[in-house]
Amino acid sequence: MTDTVQPDERGIARAVAVLRSGGLVAFPTETVYGLGADALNAEAVRKIFAAKGRPANDPLIVHVDTVDSMRNLVRSVPDVVPALASRFWPGPLTLVLPRSADVPDEVSAGLETVAIRIPSHPVARRLLAAARMPIAAPSANLFSRPSPTRPEHVLEDLDNRIDLLLDGGPTPVGVESTVLDLSGLDPTILRPGAVTLEMLRGVTPTVRLRDTRTADDEPLRSPGLLDKHYAPRAPLTLYEGHGQAVIDRIVRDRRAAAAAGKRVGIIAADDDRIDGDDVMHVGAEHDADAVAASLYAALRQLDANGVDLILARGFPAHSGLGVAIQDRLRRAAAGNIVAVAS
Repeated sequence: MTDTVQPDERGIARAVAVLRSGGLVAFPTETVYGLGADALNAEAVRKIFAAKGRPANDPLIVHVDTVDSMRNLVRSVPDVVPALASRFWPGPLTLVLPRSADVPDEVSAGLETVAIRIPSHPVARRLLAAARMPIAAPSANLFSRPSPTRPEHVLEDLDNRIDLLLDGGPTPVGVESTVLDLSGLDPTILRPGAVTLEMLRGVTPTVRLRDTRTADDEPLRSPGLLDKHYAPRAPLTLYEGHGQAVIDRIVRDRRAAAAAGKRVGIIAADDDRIDGDDVMHVGAEHDADAVAASLYAALRQLDANGVDLILARGFPAHSGLGVAIQDRLRRAAAGNIVAVAS
């Protein structure tokens, strides 16, 4: 059974001891719970992949305590990094940079880059400061499942697979960090998150969103790029459109599925007029912060309820955090998307 401790100083010390011995520690960040190992210990890093069932072509994010502590991990620091760090670190921004020879191939999936961030969660910061090592940490869940935003989510997936869980309660952001690639000619958002395109353009105006797809067997430039990811066990259908037409279509499809003997779960906005035991209201339609914080827990709860399929409404994705929410829902749906005409 995975050992679970509160993150007091004794708990932090136990976590550091596990990391230094090559073990695995799950810990909270402001985005989701991470599954950490000593980033410079290739054998420890391989344990992350084994515990998660994660493919070796999916690179990890390395968490560090300060900008200075990342310098041995990279060959060069682009001129824009100090401005980005001053504005967004500590926080939910990951930078992809040219890696140094100190970074094991396992961390970067054999690529010549490394993904680095400085988290802002107080438990993560205390752990990094005490460990005095870079910590490689993807989300602390089985591969392709919804990321864990609560300690019980970690245990659902990884109990008996890891050594220690630091219980920091629910994570505030709820979706994974923004990943910004600085290794090419133009700054490119590989994965949207709480640090939005609009925010980044305030520092580096030429930044753009990634617009190409990656084959499943290619090395990935960033975590979270597979077409199917963040997915519940029950098949999910995403309904995109505007207004009451989306809700009407979901209600109609729920009725048809129920008539066929299927138990249906629904992801809805607080202001949607849909009732039922398996309806999860995740926040107001235009409150992206609330939706992001609630989404993964809602998907996991519907799985726990034993639903046969999940019907999810889309949320506004014109800008801001809504882009990240749409990205996660589309990947959870694995292409099963219904465009609803107004």
